[in-house]
Amino acid sequence: MAMIDLHCHLLPGIDDGPESLEGSLALARAQVEAGVNVVAATPHVDLEYGNRSADIQAGIEQFKLALIENGIELKVVNGAEITLTLANELEKDELAALRLGEGPWLLLEAPLSAGAFGFEHLVRQAQTRGHKVLLAHPERCPEIQRNPNLAAGLVSSGALMQITAGSLRGSFGRTVQECAFDLVARGLVHNVASDAHDARRRPPGLLSSLEEVGMSEYASYWCESVPAAIISGGEIPNPPTSFPAARSKSWRRYFGRR
Repeated sequence: MAMIDLHCHLLPGIDDGPESLEGSLALARAQVEAGVNVVAATPHVDLEYGNRSADIQAGIEQFKLALIENGIELKVVNGAEITLTLANELEKDELAALRLGEGPWLLLEAPLSAGAFGFEHLVRQAQTRGHKVLLAHPERCPEIQRNPNLAAGLVSSGALMQITAGSLRGSFGRTVQECAFDLVARGLVHNVASDAHDARRRPPGLLSSLEEVGMSEYASYWCESVPAAIISGGEIPNPPTSFPAARSKSWRRYFGRR
């Protein structure tokens, strides 16, 4: 299985991902070993790090050369993880340069703060500016944890939801895990990504995470066909006929073992 990871902090020294080129190369090798052959480099675009499209593009081009020099067969495409406020403040051309691959989709960061009320209006504002939105880690957003109907409303407006693979296996705690399972059961998950930051502390591992929770049958949809459409600008494929809502009792048994 040749998978695509649409959320990875791969570039060295640009955000809270690897500090060195060696660390980035180790992360790239880990991606290949995990069965990923395409990665979107998605450094933070926010007020803390100050990254802009020119910085990211230069970093990607330099890293591509390093991959070739080190014999690592991994394709890297453009991207960014953009905070919602900047998504509505940056100029149109700058935002277009931060899209995932060659498509029209922006990866916007679901807020992790418990006080981020009304964030869904910022998502819709970005949509009214002509951008398609893939929302990163909604299961880690306190507002969505409290009210999953917010995610449903955003999906109804055309947004897609990207959950983190580690959330399914409990890497971010039980509340996040249960929210991730609930979004899956509601049919609100379109993409699973790693949100990897390095090869050890926050490593990749899409298929292994799905296998651990008995969801490997959805890997081709979440980690191949949907991300391929996103980075190419193609039509988003129809989802599977059903998601494992009927497994809720087994999920509760699974949670009980954690």
